[in-house]
Amino acid sequence: MPELPEVETVRRALERTIKGRSIESVAVFHPRMIQGDLEHFRNLVEGRRIERLSRRGKYLLFILGEVAMLSHLRMEGKYYLKPAGTPPEKHEHVVFTFTDGWALHYHDVRKFGTFEAVPMHSLEDVPALKKLGPEPAELDLRDDVTEIFRGERPIKAILLDQTRLAGIGNIYADEILHCARIHPERPGRTLGVRLRRRVIDCAQRILAAAVQAGGSSVRSYRNTLGEDGRFERSLRVHTHEGKPCPDCQSTIRKAQISGRGTYYCPTCQRRKKG
Repeated sequence: MPELPEVETVRRALERTIKGRSIESVAVFHPRMIQGDLEHFRNLVEGRRIERLSRRGKYLLFILGEVAMLSHLRMEGKYYLKPAGTPPEKHEHVVFTFTDGWALHYHDVRKFGTFEAVPMHSLEDVPALKKLGPEPAELDLRDDVTEIFRGERPIKAILLDQTRLAGIGNIYADEILHCARIHPERPGRTLGVRLRRRVIDCAQRILAAAVQAGGSSVRSYRNTLGEDGRFERSLRVHTHEGKPCPDCQSTIRKAQISGRGTYYCPTCQRRKKG
């Protein structure tokens, strides 16, 4: 958390609020968040104008002319726009001060978020981006996606593997598998063409609906404007252990799969061996 819909919601909010502003200075209070040399990072970023905001998987990309700044929010990263000179709060570890009297504060309780600045011409060579698989929206349902689902690993683990499909995290993996009527422990290799396409179709529809709703406010997530995501109201299985399945009324269960809490319906998502 946040996952693709939440990061896309943040991207859209930042696009509306900081696009066109120029970065006068960068204050970093927790240097370990910066990938590489801190002074090099500052030299690449300071004095540049934010031309647009982009995204790849769960990474935010601040396009600063000939430089791109990558930001990964990890578990709880958030951005807040405040008047320049506002003292940073306890968990605000990076502050970008703009030339127009405003500043962007990065808030992260767990300090897991990361920043990296690279020349645009080398963006495609950044290891973190280079290894990402396609996003569900980039796939056509007629595509051969056999490679994505190969192997003995549970389908839940495959959906969480960013090198297979980019952007899906724990919340949406549970929702996608319930939509597709597939048990989360089922090995990926056992899915035939019809089921593979069903998973991609469900992923596309659920992620699109979540983006439209501004993401899901599970635990502490809020978007850049401090608003709760509304898709939490549409979750059908995730965090609903002990509640009735909205489709068949069976009791939703929780299991640990690949180290992640996993919610599923034992009736709609029957276990099949293969």
